[in-house]
Parts: sequence; C-alpha cells; structure tokens
Amino acid sequence: MRKTLLVALVLSLIVVWPGPARASGTTIDDYLREAFDATGLPGMSVVVTKDDQVVHASALGDGVTVDTPMRVASISKSFTAAAVLALVDEGRVELDEPVVTYLPEFRMADERAGRTTVRQLLNQTSGLSDRTVDIAATQHAKDLAGYVGALRDGRLAGEPGSRWEYCNVNYDVAARLVEVVDGRSFPDAVREKVFAPLGMKASSVGDDVADGYNSLFGWWVRRPELPGFRGGAGGVVTTASDMGRWLISQTGHGPRTLTRASLAVMHEPAPGTGYAMGWGPVEVDGHTLLVHSGNLFTYTAVQAVDPATGYGYAVLTDSAGLRDDTYDIMLGLVALTDGREPAVPGHGRQWIELALALVALLAIGLGVLGVLRPGRRLKWLRLAAALTPVVVFVTYPQWVSFLTNGRAVTWAQMTYFAAPLTITIGIAAAAGLAAAVACLIRLVRLRSSR
Repeated sequence: MRKTLLVALVLSLIVVWPGPARASGTTIDDYLREAFDATGLPGMSVVVTKDDQVVHASALGDGVTVDTPMRVASISKSFTAAAVLALVDEGRVELDEPVVTYLPEFRMADERAGRTTVRQLLNQTSGLSDRTVDIAATQHAKDLAGYVGALRDGRLAGEPGSRWEYCNVNYDVAARLVEVVDGRSFPDAVREKVFAPLGMKASSVGDDVADGYNSLFGWWVRRPELPGFRGGAGGVVTTASDMGRWLISQTGHGPRTLTRASLAVMHEPAPGTGYAMGWGPVEVDGHTLLVHSGNLFTYTAVQAVDPATGYGYAVLTDSAGLRDDTYDIMLGLVALTDGREPAVPGHGRQWIELALALVALLAIGLGVLGVLRPGRRLKWLRLAAALTPVVVFVTYPQWVSFLTNGRAVTWAQMTYFAAPLTITIGIAAAAGLAAAVACLIRLVRLRSSR
C-alpha cells in the first residue's frame, strides 16, 4: 500500500531513532495533540466516523480547519473507481469488457492492450507499467484525451490479468473512460456521480488549493506543488468534513452512490493481489481494514474503513517529508476506537533529517581535509572512496527508480520531500570531487617538479 518514493529513500538510510511513546491522554483530542506535537507537522485535519455518524472531526495548525481543502493524491483512485462503478450500476459499462469497447482511442504498440479489461484497470492488473510507457509524455498532456494519446507508443509489462503492478496510468485511463461514456468532463462526472449525492460540496478534481510544505532539515518551507498531470489517479481536492461523508458511504451507510453489490466489488481484492479498486486490505490488531494512502510532493493523506465495526478514518496534511506520519496517526486512531492505548508517532522525520545534516557536515569536513591535505601519493582506494558519492549523485534518479520497482523518478521530484537527502548526497559528491581533484593536482605538481 505504501510503495511510494519516501519508503525507498528512508530504507536507503541506516538510521535508528527512538520508538514511539505511549499516549498519556485517553481522548481523540488528547492523542491528536500529542501526535501533532511529536511529528512537528505544520497542519493536519482528521475525521473519524462510525456507521452513519461523524464521531470526531478536528484540525491542528495555523489556519487549518476541517473545511480546509487538501490534496489527497492517490486516495483519488477510490473516487475514480466509484465513478466507474456508478456507470456499471447504470448498465453503461461492464467490468469484464475490454477497455477499447468504451474507449476506442486506447491504443498501444502492443496488441495485448486490446484485451485489457475495465476490471483490470481498477485492480491494477492491466499490465500497464511505469517501466514500459512514456511517463514524461503523459505528464505533459493538457487533458485526459492527450494523456491516453501519449500511451500510443508504449507497451505492456505483462499479459493483462497475469500480475499486479501499481501504476497511476491505470486510473487516468479509467478517468478518460468515464469522460467518454458519461459525455461530461471527468471533474464534472465525478462531481455529479460521487460528490453531489454524498453532499461533498467542497470537493473537486483540480488544483484549487493552497501551496503545501516541505521539511528542510527541520524547517517547513511553503512550496507550490510540483507540476504534473493529476486526473483520475491523484487529482481530488477535498476536506476532512467531506471525507467524513465519503467514509460513511464506504461503510454502507448514509446516502449511496453505488449498489451494495458494486460496493462489495470495489472492496474485494483481485485474486492473488492485495489490491481491490482504490482500496487494499491491511491487518491491524485482528481487524482487516481497507486502506489507501496518498502521497504528493507537498501533501499527504490516508483513509481507512473497518467493515466489521463500521468505523472510518481519514488524516490529511498540507505537507510532505522524508517520513509520512499520517499512516501512524491513523493507526493510533484505530487503537483508540478499539479501546486500546495508542502509540504516539515518534520524532522519525526529525531524527532522519538530523542524521542527514550530520552526514552533510561530516562530508564537508572530510572534503576540506582532503583539499588541504591531499597526500603525496595517489592512493586508488582513497580516490575511489572520494568519487563514490559523485557516482551516486549522478545516478541518483536511476537508483531511486530501481529501489521503487521501476517507478519513474525525475530530478525535480527529488528536490521536494526528498530535499534533505538530495542536498546531503550533493554535498557529499561536491566534497568528494573536490578532494579527488586536489589529490590529482597534487600528484601532477609533484611529478612536474621532479
């Protein structure tokens, strides 16, 4: 569920920080205040529902309320799935029909794409992959029609239905399918089929939201979201208040946008996978929750529902750092509603960034030492050690892509939530290069003086 870039980046560090503390408070407000203080987030809004009621809604941070619009990134996928299933309920789409039945423009340089079904798009078993399509071209698309057109030269990574791979392309193709079948733009279709029936008046698909924040060695810096195409895979903007209405509907209560049969299909993982249609089952202390996280470059969020108890949870933040705390905060809420003592998230992000700052300072010190005392002889091992950070920095996006199973990664992306790591590696590379050049200059001078 949480296969995002930040997971790979954090795992690439050897950092140890103290474990989570236990909450001293017993109310949701007490817990959230402790969690907010511990994580140091700039802003956060939270909602908890039970059956057809909102049992808690609150916000923390300057200017943040339960009605503050937030990007929810990949949580958008569950809304896109709901729009498609609404068309299924209307008899206008069949899940096991090929996508090209409804979207003739979906063509690729791979005849297997013609066999990809609507169900496989939503289950992410279509064969579409970041590794085999031109992701850069899709991000320059002006609309969903252009997005689908940018896939024309791509190929599938496998036979449709044979394997699961998380790929945003699936849900942007699904969004275009909604447009074509419904006859309205995707934002309008989602508003009429999902948001309006649930009373989600503050929700939309688009960019009408304030800039978020990135953490930079302990300081939160306000930044505009990284430009890129955000449609069915990550374009929803909503509020904690509206998320309460959505969670109630996803537990089968309140106003409905889907039949019970379609809601069950939406929540049922595809065989052999841990992914349904915008949701994935996660075992938490004896409960099987349906969960989906959302991670953009300046916003993070998580949603969860417990079908057995009727509880729903959403945590939205206007920030993104090397560690995503929303998931841990959600787990604390689950513990509270289950009558257990929650664990308060620790200072994970702060410790990671402190460790990176110390590494950067150490690299600067070693670089200065290497320039001032380059040595009288060329030592290949020392030279290789000095140049290793240079190689790592030059190939930075490539190895991050490798660690994230081939997800497309750009330099621009690495300057957002990953900025502390990027800066540290850059400083280490500059220090190593300076030391290596000083060593070579020293060697040339010694030889010329003989």
